[in-house]
Amino acid sequence: MKKWLSLINLCVALCTGTALAEPSAKEALATLPYYGSAEFTPHWFTSNSSELVGFHQIPAFSFIDQQGESVTQDTVKNKIYVASFFFTSCPGICPRMKSQLSKVQSEFIDDGDVMIVSHSIQPANDTVEVLQQYAQKNHINAAKWRLVTGEREQIYSLARNAYFANEDLGEYVSNEDFLHTENLVLVDKNRHIRGIYNGLNNTSVANLIVDIKQLMLE
Repeated sequence: MKKWLSLINLCVALCTGTALAEPSAKEALATLPYYGSAEFTPHWFTSNSSELVGFHQIPAFSFIDQQGESVTQDTVKNKIYVASFFFTSCPGICPRMKSQLSKVQSEFIDDGDVMIVSHSIQPANDTVEVLQQYAQKNHINAAKWRLVTGEREQIYSLARNAYFANEDLGEYVSNEDFLHTENLVLVDKNRHIRGIYNGLNNTSVANLIVDIKQLMLE
């Protein structure tokens, strides 16, 4: 599954969708595809396509960040953001993902239209105080990068049903816990998913940065 997603990202980066759809002389396809299901099948639409009406979007949400501030769909309104899932005591993939996301933070530190939203999958343990300590230790800028906690059910439902973090992605925790994923999800200003990237892979994260810049031009 991981290799399959990497191949998709490589194909998107190299081919820009020409193998999947050809724009007409009167319209131009978006620079990045849209994703609307757990299969991550790319859909190529024009910006004013009627097919975008009712197409999959990240639904409303409500969390608390490391500053104790509310983070909702209004926080990311008209912003491009990268979504990820982690927990502060994770000894495995999370430190490596944090390092990669730090590159995204640095690249767009002065751009108010780009954010990172990292959801804790152990919200009972990752309180506001714990998230704040983690942020300070890892030089996470609260204005750019929101570490969020909240209701466990909402986080898990959002992860699986909105961001499509499926059970064959990531590392096993327990029968009742979330299988947290190394995937980073790129979301546009209309809360559509526009890219999926391996947060442990240098090339994939470099592609993410390039794609954010392309998305800013749409």
